[in-house]
Amino acid sequence: MKMNNLTLKENEVLVKVEGLSKKFCIDLKTSLWYGVKDLWANIAGNKAIRHLRPKEFWAVKDISFTLRRGECLGLIGHNGAGKSTLLKILNGLIKPDQGKVTIRGRVGALIELGAGFNPILSGRENIYNNGAVLGFTKAEIDDKIEDIIEFSEIREFIDMPVQNYSSGMKVRLGFAIAAQMEPDVLIIDEVLAVGDLGFVLKCFKTIDVILPKTAIIFVSHSMPMVSRICSKIILMEKGREKYNGYDVGKAIDIYYKRFTINKSNVIFDDGSLELIEVKMVDIPTNIEIKEINWGDDLKLFFKFNVFKNVSEFLFRVIFYDKEQRPIAIIEKNIDCGISNDNGIEIFLTHENIEMSKGIYSISIALFRNVNEPFYRSNNVLNFQILHKDDVWPPFLLKSQYKLKKFN
Repeated sequence: MKMNNLTLKENEVLVKVEGLSKKFCIDLKTSLWYGVKDLWANIAGNKAIRHLRPKEFWAVKDISFTLRRGECLGLIGHNGAGKSTLLKILNGLIKPDQGKVTIRGRVGALIELGAGFNPILSGRENIYNNGAVLGFTKAEIDDKIEDIIEFSEIREFIDMPVQNYSSGMKVRLGFAIAAQMEPDVLIIDEVLAVGDLGFVLKCFKTIDVILPKTAIIFVSHSMPMVSRICSKIILMEKGREKYNGYDVGKAIDIYYKRFTINKSNVIFDDGSLELIEVKMVDIPTNIEIKEINWGDDLKLFFKFNVFKNVSEFLFRVIFYDKEQRPIAIIEKNIDCGISNDNGIEIFLTHENIEMSKGIYSISIALFRNVNEPFYRSNNVLNFQILHKDDVWPPFLLKSQYKLKKFN
């Protein structure tokens, strides 16, 4: 890895990754044996082995990207996709088997909770240690230390050993050091998920301030956070790029499709009925994720077998967003009774749907006498709203604007 201190330039390439690959072995004993063989091969001047040997797998394979000053790269993917391995290579903690990484300037990293802290030293002493690692002199750290302590909001504990800090306190101190030292490249792993909401919002406000002067690599399982700050994105799956580009919304949609489960989950059933069919009307049934354009009518069809008499019932449909948060429910509708002599079919139409672009799921519930549930099933249908604009709020409301000028 090459690191060069350069003068600040707009649109300067600070991170360049070319064909990066790293393999691991699933068996410790075999891994140690391969390590000895590779060591002797290096001493003999032989080239590194580029193919996989028995029990080996690619944790990262053929990853390439460039990151300029002022850009924030989102790195997403499920657990085991290779994100942490890639970050450790970028931070110089492990060496790649193939490819090259070039990073220009100072690098600040928050890739593991408490990483870089000496647990027996105080928070104040760790500030000086981290600053020295980044290449700052004691005088430069003296100028920044009050701002770091103030930002971290742990002044009363700053002279206490870090080993006694809570996870939230470590995040506060780690981010305060990384942000206030103003590195050229800032690497942030999932650590912000540990902080409380107030501090997280404070962190994002700081990221907005420092981003024009730095390049950020941001790893998170929280798509609202990724959507909030990232200008480009890489979606990883089994160590490889599933998507690499500037369309953050597209990558997030692919990410959510990866976790969409079409099989419904019956969580309450007293034996009165059985859901045998649910579909979106006028949408081809062979499509895995049903699609509808923003502003179109949402037409749903439900079909039940009935096994017991029900004098009257209330049918509810609940909509969940891609983070599985309930965002909407249809209005109350008490229907006539049903009997076991026949099944029932329910047609539901919601006109001019205004949910924002993204993937949604539907759950259903049936009640006797308004408040007595007798059937509940989650995730009976998944569908996707299509729109050219990608916004995070769950609704994109159609409006008419009227502009009036005045003196």
